[in-house]
Amino acid sequence: MRAAALYTAAGSLLLTTLAAAPAGSAPRSPAPPEASGTAVAVARAAVRGVEFGPCDGAGQDLPGRMECGTVRVPLDYARPGGRQIELAVSRVRATQRDPGNSKHKVPRQGALVFNPGGPGASGFHFPLVGRLPEWKRIAAAYDLVGYAPRGVGRSAPLSCRDPKDVFKGPTQAPTHPSESYKRERIAQAKAYARGCAERSGDALRHYHSLNNARDLDVLRAALGEERLTFLGSSYGTYFGALYATLFPSHVRRMVFDSAVNPDPAQIWYRNNLAQSAAFEERWTEVKEWIARHHGVYGLGETEQAVQRSYDRARARLAAEPAGGKAGPGQLQNLFLQAGYYDDYWPGRAHALSAYLKGDPQPLVDLAAPRREAAAEAENASAVYTAVECNDAPWPTQWEVWDRDNTRLARVAPFETWDNVWMNLPCAYWAAPRQQPLDVRTGPGELPPTLILAAERDAAAPYEGALELHRRLSGSVLVTERDAGTHGIVGGPNACVNGHVEAYLLEGRVPGRRAACAPHPEPEPRAAR
Repeated sequence: MRAAALYTAAGSLLLTTLAAAPAGSAPRSPAPPEASGTAVAVARAAVRGVEFGPCDGAGQDLPGRMECGTVRVPLDYARPGGRQIELAVSRVRATQRDPGNSKHKVPRQGALVFNPGGPGASGFHFPLVGRLPEWKRIAAAYDLVGYAPRGVGRSAPLSCRDPKDVFKGPTQAPTHPSESYKRERIAQAKAYARGCAERSGDALRHYHSLNNARDLDVLRAALGEERLTFLGSSYGTYFGALYATLFPSHVRRMVFDSAVNPDPAQIWYRNNLAQSAAFEERWTEVKEWIARHHGVYGLGETEQAVQRSYDRARARLAAEPAGGKAGPGQLQNLFLQAGYYDDYWPGRAHALSAYLKGDPQPLVDLAAPRREAAAEAENASAVYTAVECNDAPWPTQWEVWDRDNTRLARVAPFETWDNVWMNLPCAYWAAPRQQPLDVRTGPGELPPTLILAAERDAAAPYEGALELHRRLSGSVLVTERDAGTHGIVGGPNACVNGHVEAYLLEGRVPGRRAACAPHPEPEPRAAR
């Protein structure tokens, strides 16, 4: 009986959604099956809701008032009555108390849904940020809602290989790889792509950004929200932009933090080339900061001298990994993370300095892979690969990858080839590819949306924020000048946080563009 009632409600909404055009108007082209399937799934979710309760399993150790539940979505939106998968959802209710005046009750503004990016990252623990001072005013007004997107964590998890094979030991990371090394990595990429196909079968094709956007609308309906309030970071800005294009009338407020370039021609091969080029500039900034603090770290008084110190460490680690666990690949990854977040700079610089002075332990502590994290890392990598490979066409000839990245590595050696190896399975992908949606909204289609970007962000280069701003009519761009941290909401910049609070709490936005001075650089210290 319950199933029949759900399908009846879904059918009623679907008929309303797909009603014939008024007499005398031009006939509409038939809606694609995914559109009608989304309407069915949304209607079912609106009836079912989310049965939140105590967190169990992976969430049982979460503190405070965190609640957990699930939302069912179709694996394939073209067949909404077919296989369903469950997305893990979490929530902390709005406190409804102004942190500046605990006696002052604030009006509840609904649910704020968050996605941290990836692809492959989980927002399941997001509601706990309400405990931080920077989030307390937002947490007073909004139910903070996190979830694990399809494929991630407990949400119909994807896997491409045995997690035991993830961390096999120290790795190399040549900035100018030999032909034999390239052949080795090509073989690994082919094997990885085969593993993804073998482990997931036909289901693999349904893990992509368009379905992530559709899932978001189902989640909105399940939460009982007529319109969505959403905060997406990094990759979350991309499928958030897809959502705004597909469902503009369902948007209440949207914050795009560290925006990805949504131009269909950039998804995803060219975006990765742009990212590799940007990381070279960011790596130079890291070295310049270390050089300014030569008195603390002793790694060189110029950027070039710091590079020589780094190269000495790479050569030594190639000959003998630190603690038998950290090789050049682990060192490179450690400083790649520093390119994302400048609060990592002091700890990374200290580890490099200590290693060159004969103490490898700080480097081992930071860089050595953690076996207990292997399953999570394997899952995140599988989702990242599946989504990016499924989202768009990729070059299928190695010669194209080799030509483009050999040229780029001459001027940007730091991250170029590492980025290639991460994405190369897409050259040998078996599942069908999507054609990227042309992200675009016209005047009046969307309420004002807020785009945030650090001017020197390497993971999501600034051009992406400018492009998204051009494509979303009525959007407002807030730039943190002369800064490069990836993800700036809730960080140390009070100006940025003020714009976010004004927008989420009051709907206020600055002019079409606004700027914030950079947050202070980190202070040098011996350990993080």
